[in-house]
Amino acid sequence: MTKHIGIVACSAEGAALCYRTLCKEAPELMGEHMHPEVSMHTHPLGKYMVHIRYGNWPEVAKLMLSSVKKLEAIGAQLAICPDNTIHKAFDLVVSDSPIPWLHIAGVVANEAKSRRFKTLAITGTKYLMTGPVYPDVLRRYGIAFQIPMESERERIDAIIFSELVNGVFSEQSRRYFNTVIQRMKDQGCDGVVLGCTEIPLLVDPNDCPLPTLDSTRLLARAALMEALKED
Repeated sequence: MTKHIGIVACSAEGAALCYRTLCKEAPELMGEHMHPEVSMHTHPLGKYMVHIRYGNWPEVAKLMLSSVKKLEAIGAQLAICPDNTIHKAFDLVVSDSPIPWLHIAGVVANEAKSRRFKTLAITGTKYLMTGPVYPDVLRRYGIAFQIPMESERERIDAIIFSELVNGVFSEQSRRYFNTVIQRMKDQGCDGVVLGCTEIPLLVDPNDCPLPTLDSTRLLARAALMEALKED
């Protein structure tokens, strides 16, 4: 028996990548065409953004809790959220959640430690890059971090919300990310967190200046392994 995975989604492209990763990689462990039972619920991204823009994280947490309670009601036993930004509300959610969660930054930090990274560049929305989600976790792992300069953060944020969440992945934007990542490599970073769940759809690890930590796929793989654990 495997655990039923509940995906608390926020933006469509990242959630879809997480779901596809689960379904694509599970057969190697479970057999042809097999994967754990997976359910997803999402409120519109627009509802989240109303609260995110005003820094109203308790309201973000209410939306996340609403989703996870719906998922638990149809049998989900484990929750994940393929959205880095709204993990700022994570602690407000898990205390009232009916089922356990995996934390996306915890999964990424564990991978970073196993690969012996010392200093990570953090990319994502401006709320994520300047927020506590990754710093709080990385400090516990003894991993240093840097964030892009303010002008870079503004452009990265604009690319995410005007392009990536809408399924637009342009060569110009890919090159811009690589330029920023190269600068951060020059400043001592030895790995980069793709900390918006759509960024892995844009940045190609084969030509990225730094080794990548793909938060979306890492979370999906961690959920798969957790679902396969025997109680």
